[in-house]
Amino acid sequence: MELKKNQIIPLDITGYTAEGNGVGHYHGIAIFVPLAAAGDKLEVKILKVAKSYAYGKIEKIISPSKDRIPVDCPQFARCGGCTYRHISYEAELAAKQQRVQDALERIGGLHYAVLKPIIGADEPDRYRNKAQLPIGEGTNGNISLGFYAVHSHRIINCEECLLQPEEFTAAMKAFREWAGETRDSVYDESTGRGRLRHLFLRKAQTTGEIMACVVVNGNGVHNEEKLADLLEKRVPGLKSFVINVNRDKTNVILGKKFRTARGQDYITDILCGLRFRISPQSFYQVNPRQAERLYNLAGKYAGLTGEETVLDLYCGTGTIGLSMAKQAKHVIGVEVVEQAVEDAKKNAEENGIENAEFLCADAAKAADMLKNRGVRPDVIVLDPPRKGCDSALIETVAEMAPERVVYVSCDPATLARDIKLFALHGYKVMEATPVDMFPRTAHVECVTLMSKVEK
Repeated sequence: MELKKNQIIPLDITGYTAEGNGVGHYHGIAIFVPLAAAGDKLEVKILKVAKSYAYGKIEKIISPSKDRIPVDCPQFARCGGCTYRHISYEAELAAKQQRVQDALERIGGLHYAVLKPIIGADEPDRYRNKAQLPIGEGTNGNISLGFYAVHSHRIINCEECLLQPEEFTAAMKAFREWAGETRDSVYDESTGRGRLRHLFLRKAQTTGEIMACVVVNGNGVHNEEKLADLLEKRVPGLKSFVINVNRDKTNVILGKKFRTARGQDYITDILCGLRFRISPQSFYQVNPRQAERLYNLAGKYAGLTGEETVLDLYCGTGTIGLSMAKQAKHVIGVEVVEQAVEDAKKNAEENGIENAEFLCADAAKAADMLKNRGVRPDVIVLDPPRKGCDSALIETVAEMAPERVVYVSCDPATLARDIKLFALHGYKVMEATPVDMFPRTAHVECVTLMSKVEK
């Protein structure tokens, strides 16, 4: 049956896409519907038709899914932050578990019981320790401060985000009050004119320390002392107020020049018993509570006895490798971003860790260099970006012949693709565990243990 745009059809939602849209089938054609829940019986209006699939929107909920819950955020349907606020957290975890299982089976060819139950969060709200809030023109001369709408640079004004700590709400309120009095101009992406670009907030969850950073197209803001005073008065735990200068006509949020206007130029957090300095540009896990669980799991899979050399590729600021250092003989971290490597070295020094070194290099080139240097790691930890590992890196890792590979993935599809390549080099998946690092979004992490066996 041929579908047409604007046609209204009945549709049963049976599952979710990787992006978190509901999916159902109509005469063999997959229909993707945002904000739908598995188990919904809907009337859906078709918005776009392709050869084998179509996109639609909910016209009417005939019978709601048992997993549906009342939406508790007024921005949910418009903001690009959350995906699953309309279903229970238990249903969200089940959807993420199924997504990882489907990828491992269909792409990775794993048809045995290697997948363990997902590790969910104790509290799916208020977990984010970082917010990057774009500033735009609002109504009645006020600013618009919030988040971009899905697939756009249109700012959705937000008074409060339930994923963020309450201190961020207080900081946003103080900033709005200052902006209303000062009337500094707002940056315009199309012209490159205007001053205020972003409000950037960070929180150290364990210590409670807060950093506020204002990104400006200039050297500072008018009445800077007034803003600093307001933030200190209204935001509990404020330790750092920083001005970042970004004069470039770019989508990159932070510029290269920073100036500390009040307090320290960093805040300090504790993760896995280690202290980490966090500056505005530092790489640091957004959900430290779940990060500790993920790192502990990675450490368990590494199976360290104190005699092993660990190679941590894509190490960022060294958090995973440093969390394993006390159980290892030697840790080598590799990261392509120079600032992250410098932070990793400082983090090792701050924690008195002397058996870790960090190299600034591309992961594949560094692995090849270390192989040629005769370095033979017992365990290799991989924590690649969403695109996963390229085949050259996988081949080099296999040639280094570690006993175990611990793969930390943020995309189930590229993980499944890569473990299939590892299998060709004699590595078998022993166990995999999903970890929900970002509740209420469609993202899911997975930690996988691979052991060297005969090809």
